[in-house]
This record gives sequence, C-alpha cells and structure tokens, in this order.
Amino acid sequence: MKTALVTGAGRGIGLATARLFAEKGLAVVGVDKHFPAKQSFKSVVYDLQDLAGIPQFVASLGEIDVLVNNAGVLYCPPHDAFTEAQVQEIVVVNLRAPVALIEAVAPQMKSRKSGRIVNVGSVAAFTGHPDLWYGATKAALLNITKSYAGYLGKDGILVNAVAPGPTLTPMYDQLPQARKDAVTRSVYSGRACTPEEVAQAIVWLGTSSPAYLSGTTVDVNNGSYPR
Repeated sequence: MKTALVTGAGRGIGLATARLFAEKGLAVVGVDKHFPAKQSFKSVVYDLQDLAGIPQFVASLGEIDVLVNNAGVLYCPPHDAFTEAQVQEIVVVNLRAPVALIEAVAPQMKSRKSGRIVNVGSVAAFTGHPDLWYGATKAALLNITKSYAGYLGKDGILVNAVAPGPTLTPMYDQLPQARKDAVTRSVYSGRACTPEEVAQAIVWLGTSSPAYLSGTTVDVNNGSYPR
C-alpha cells in the first residue's frame, strides 16, 4: 500500500485531499498544527515553522510515496502594514517548509526511482495580488515546482502543482465581502470552488496522471484571477 503525506490536513483542501487519498486506498499521514476532530486517516501534529526538525520528523513517518505540500498561511493587511512576524510565518510555511519537505522525502524516492510531489499554489501566483506576501510565496512555489521537476526527474519523481482559485475554506472566509463578490462575478460558473474539487486534481496528480507530466501547474480556477 502506498502512503501519502498531506500537510495542512486539519481543514479545507488538505482535509478533503487526505480523505480522498484514503478513499482511493492509500495510507494517509495528515499533518497540521491541530485537528478539530478525529479523522479516518493518521493525524500527526507538527508545526511546519520548525524547519530544523523536518528531516527527523519525515524520517519518523517511514516510506512516503506521495507528498502534498498544501499547508499555507494568509494574512490580509494593506501591503505596507504586514508585521515582521506575519511575513516570517508566511515565508516559512508557504515556501521554506515545502522545500524542506521535498528535500526530506527525495532521498527515499530516489532510492525507489519513483515518487510524486504535488505543491498547492494559487491563482494569486499569476498576477499582482491584494495580499502581497501570499501572492509572492505562491509564485515562488510554482517556480520551485519547475525546478524540482528538473532536479528529480531523472530519478523517476514527478513534481507538479495545482493553482486553486477561490475555494470555500477557512482561508477564503477571512476575505472581505467585496472581494468575495468580485470572485463570484469573475468565475465562469458564478460560484467558489469546493475543497473536494481541488482535491480531485491533487489526487490525480498524486496517483494516476501520466508519467510524462511533470513540472506543470494545473489551474483549478474556473476563469478567476485576482485583481
């Protein structure tokens, strides 16, 4: 049985992804700072801001066949009002932790000549974004996706990303109503995405997408781009 490691699995897209992997027959290790309820998959509490501990943490989990870097942080102050603590948390969780996790799982994947890594970006990566540091880290994460696809491709490891648009998660809930209204007007279907719809794309990339598909980003945005 293959094992999927999903970060940010306590809620939203991560929770939906972990549940869908489990439905598909994978063993799932879900990681988050806390879990609001008992889950059907293995739930492990870990704070990804502890970068130094990630190698040992991953080693303790055993064999990982699929890594999903989903955990993310969003703050919504004006562009010139971020605190240093907010900036550091966003950069570490959204960018540095995914790199540390990739580096931690890569050796075992290389030894097996197989593995799949899916990074959860955002349409925030594609344009100037109201939330400066969120958009910047998500853009960097998509660049990192392409870089690691090159670094690890010769070892049979696929590295891809998804870029969700507006999705009904706790992160979406904190947006001002005016931005939610603008989203509704911009998407083709006139509604926000569900976490389960994003999870379908992630699980496809993590299990059954073509072996020749690597270094790409699948947009799950229904035509929505932030303005």
